[in-house]
Amino acid sequence: MARQRTDTRAEIRAVALELFAEKGFAKTSLREIAERLGITKAALYYHFPSKTDLLRELVQPLMDDVAALLDAAERADRLEPRAFLGDYFDAISRNRAVFMVLLNDIGTLEELDLVAEIFAWRGRVHGVLIGPGATAVDAVRATVATGGLQDAAILAADPAPEVREAAVEAAYRALSP
Repeated sequence: MARQRTDTRAEIRAVALELFAEKGFAKTSLREIAERLGITKAALYYHFPSKTDLLRELVQPLMDDVAALLDAAERADRLEPRAFLGDYFDAISRNRAVFMVLLNDIGTLEELDLVAEIFAWRGRVHGVLIGPGATAVDAVRATVATGGLQDAAILAADPAPEVREAAVEAAYRALSP
């Protein structure tokens, strides 16, 4: 029976994300992804030359989402920290599944050479929230605020508005002296 699907790349990404979340990146083979889709491994290679290329494409929307948020925040004349924290929560929440893959198989960050980029991203988030002349105490507050907010966005599979609001409010309070 002929396949009736129209966007094979999207299907591959969806199945790969599901398998990477279930088993981890390292323990998932391209053969397993192809079998789950009912396609040949050659067809999978046509779309993605390697498993790392596939993972890179899965991670890119997360990186782009956060980069766009940070770019806008850094260009803003005046930043409302509570609003930024809400937007940051939303960006992490939208990309929750990918974030879970990265956290559950931390070696994936190395595989994609993302460690430095993640630290730079964190520094930019802190810069937006506490500015360039921040003290060590300010940096600790920003770390608690953003780390807790990020964890709340990742752990809540489908966060209700009150969960989002509570997380943003708690993060905002953590920034305050």
